[in-house]
Amino acid sequence: MFRFEDPIYLYLLAVIPVLVIIRLLMVHQQKKRLRRFGDLDLVRQLMPDVSRFRPAVKFYLLLAALTLLIVLVARPQFGTKISHEKRTGIETIIAMDVSNSMLAEDVAPSRLDRSKMMVENLVDHFTNDKIGLIVFAGDAFIQLPITSDYVSAKMFLSSISPSMIATQGTDIAAAINMAVNSFTQQEGVGKAIIVITDGEDHEGRAIEAAKDAKSRGMRVYVLGVGSPNGAPIPIGDGEYLKDNTGQTVMTGLNEQMCRELAQAGGGAYIHVDNNSNAQQQLDTELDKLAKKEIESTIYSDYDEQFQAVGIIVLLLLILEICILEVKNPLLRRISLFKRGQGIAHARLILFLLIALTSNLLPLTSLAQTDRQLVRQGNKQYRLGNSAEAEVLYRKAVEKNARNAQANYNLGNALMLQRKDSLSISQLEKAAKLETNPVRRAQAYHNMGVICQQHQMFGEAIEAYKESLRNNPTDDQTRYNLALCKRQQKQQQQNQQNQNKDNKDNKDNKDKQKQDKQKQDQQKQDKQQKKDEQKQKQDEQKMSRENAEQMLNAAIQEEKQTQERMKKAQQQAGKRVLQKNW
Repeated sequence: MFRFEDPIYLYLLAVIPVLVIIRLLMVHQQKKRLRRFGDLDLVRQLMPDVSRFRPAVKFYLLLAALTLLIVLVARPQFGTKISHEKRTGIETIIAMDVSNSMLAEDVAPSRLDRSKMMVENLVDHFTNDKIGLIVFAGDAFIQLPITSDYVSAKMFLSSISPSMIATQGTDIAAAINMAVNSFTQQEGVGKAIIVITDGEDHEGRAIEAAKDAKSRGMRVYVLGVGSPNGAPIPIGDGEYLKDNTGQTVMTGLNEQMCRELAQAGGGAYIHVDNNSNAQQQLDTELDKLAKKEIESTIYSDYDEQFQAVGIIVLLLLILEICILEVKNPLLRRISLFKRGQGIAHARLILFLLIALTSNLLPLTSLAQTDRQLVRQGNKQYRLGNSAEAEVLYRKAVEKNARNAQANYNLGNALMLQRKDSLSISQLEKAAKLETNPVRRAQAYHNMGVICQQHQMFGEAIEAYKESLRNNPTDDQTRYNLALCKRQQKQQQQNQQNQNKDNKDNKDNKDKQKQDKQKQDQQKQDKQQKKDEQKQKQDEQKMSRENAEQMLNAAIQEEKQTQERMKKAQQQAGKRVLQKNW
């Protein structure tokens, strides 16, 4: 792909036609002055050493040099440059707990801020190592894929806060499993997973995840932040977080769980408090890991092409200097600029340039066919011609099936035409091919939009979550995820209401049937009542033994009723604690 880094300088090319016009006016004025001396042919015979074409050739050479000089200043760039660097170091994935409990201030300034300071110091200690960053609470997301760019690591580190993850809690197992799958496939490199947490594992399975990481050759180190005595969680304005029973939450460091987790992962447990010993211990432990030559891929989007343009400008200037305005007496017999021959030479040069260009253009088009098709498709897409854009994107995919941008754009063009099933399939393919997490997040976001439009809320929620794992800072995706969850809940409520209505209709029919049966029963009851009145008249009195039995039965029934009421009150008094820290 070809572009200019500073295209604004290309406006200077407007000077070129102005100079041509000025040149033509000067030639016209020169001819007008010569006519004052006599016939032009006679005057030229009186000036045999003056050339008619050399000044024009020199002017156009200078004009071409000026044109290329303007192009040079605009910084022409071409192609994609990929460079590989080899460094000796380790790979480290940092899994940082960002649940609300990390806001506790038993470690100054807070557990979370103290953790950030440790990670920043750790990055400063690295030289040729790779680092990645995962944040987790009730769920886990990749904040920064593994990289050698320490500046980006610090930048992403500064933006971490508990508000990044809506699902609160502490799922250490999810963070470890994600870290295991985030390393490179290079063998023999020391790989470390550093879990920074207060040890409140609400989900479980962390020990099993650490053992699995150890079996794959990775070490799990646990930094326990906080005090075992516990501390409240500030929420601002001097208030502290309370559970649903109204009690202030006291969150404490679970050192026992942290030690078991580090032991299962083959690493070490380090307690982080207000001194600097933890940082030194961590650096010492990481220095024990095996270091190996790591290949880092560095992408530079465009390569400068001003060198070739500068060489051409230099050659044109040299050629312009070598050509004299007057004829050389030594080369008088050799004339390249005779009448008619100048046009012929110009045609020859033009033919050679066209031939050279025609030979070079196919090579360029072969190297850039899929990218050119993508650019053409983008133009049609912006104009609203989604069908034409789809055709161009499909041609680009045929040329290069692994072009992630072509696959992604094709999915968008299909989505614009309401070809939703094909669009989802194409976006899934683009997400698998894409190496940039931000663009991969866009693919999953669009998949979520399609599923949400079809009220496939479960699939949409999973797509949005995957998008946030790749780009946690996308507020639009986070909003769509919250909206989708609300719509899913509303859908479930509507389904329940519909089932309830169906049940009510059935109950009405049963009630009508029961009313009819009740009327029949009333008739029977009246007849039975008459019989009972007659029977009561026959009964004169009840024996003392039967009376006592009835009294005891009533007392026993009352006790059972009181016990049932007491149990119901106890169950109503119990409240389930919801972990939101």
